[in-house]
Amino acid sequence: MKIFVTGTRGIPEIQGGVETHCENLYPRVVSLGGDVTLIRRFCYVKSDERRTEFEGVKLKDIYAPRKKSIEAIIHTLLSIIYTRVKGGDVIHIHAIGPALLTPFARILGLKVVVTHHGADYRRDKWGRLAKRILRMGEKMAVKYANHLVVISDGIRKDILEEYGRSENIHLIYNGVNKAVVIESADYINTLGLAKHKYIFALGRFVEEKGFHQLIAAYDKSSCKKDYKLVIAGDADHKTEYSEMLKQKAKDSGVVLPGFVKGDNLSELFSHARLFVLPSFHEGMPIALLEAMSYGLDVLVSHIPANTGLISDKESLFDPFDTKDVKQKLEIKLSQSFSPKEYDMTEYDWNTIAEKTLKVLTLNN
Repeated sequence: MKIFVTGTRGIPEIQGGVETHCENLYPRVVSLGGDVTLIRRFCYVKSDERRTEFEGVKLKDIYAPRKKSIEAIIHTLLSIIYTRVKGGDVIHIHAIGPALLTPFARILGLKVVVTHHGADYRRDKWGRLAKRILRMGEKMAVKYANHLVVISDGIRKDILEEYGRSENIHLIYNGVNKAVVIESADYINTLGLAKHKYIFALGRFVEEKGFHQLIAAYDKSSCKKDYKLVIAGDADHKTEYSEMLKQKAKDSGVVLPGFVKGDNLSELFSHARLFVLPSFHEGMPIALLEAMSYGLDVLVSHIPANTGLISDKESLFDPFDTKDVKQKLEIKLSQSFSPKEYDMTEYDWNTIAEKTLKVLTLNN
């Protein structure tokens, strides 16, 4: 069975939660016997990454305009046509925006599996029209996809309540790799950081990640004199918000290392004192799973995606209340440092790959 994948910017080492998901998932699907072609958005592929294969996954680069309002839908349209021309049996669409074209793929005779990574229409970065389109994409996925994969129980409950669909819905969590603990501090030293003397946050520079609230809280907190704040990541597209955030960070002495990957990212996780995720909206945050895999103490916003992973009250805050964020930061950092232990058995990528391949190869 030929499996084609779209709805992602691409792999490997392209920023984004869906991208991290795909980079970890599909090589394992291939190792289990799957025939996978992942279709990348050409505008995100650097010249030195124009390859045709990654760990057994075939890669195909197809045009997409680098404009957030239209790139996903145009790329998905071209990907579906390419899948049909190449004799694909099933197309695996990631995210509800690209899922708008689920009926088109079905008309062409393709089996469609959609992974619902979260209600993107709740994200602040989208305008009113875009949010309507995203909600329509969700509706098309629920109504027309042969199978729907959801990454959290909260999403499954929302689908049942909103649309009444309970058949052919598969709960398959996001996964996390085993932590690669790095003893060296060479990289963090270049950033002016010391072991266990910084607060770490990670994500794209978009409104719903809540980094502006975190910076405001940190700037007013008493822990600023002893701990630095590091926010790794960047914006996919230069926006007024991303530029404002960078200026706000600079004014507050926040360290912005940019998009970090590989050993450098492992080093940042290995030596952080506290990981903070201040998001207003998430599907299932891989960054939080990564922090947990490193045994980090965490402080996260009180939203369903986070409370499904972290339940103790002292680790939760109201992301819209800067005072609450500030107080929780100070409480956390006033405590003695000690590694945490989390049960990560449900988030094993090998198990996730087995479950996903089973869905992709179902006959109906």
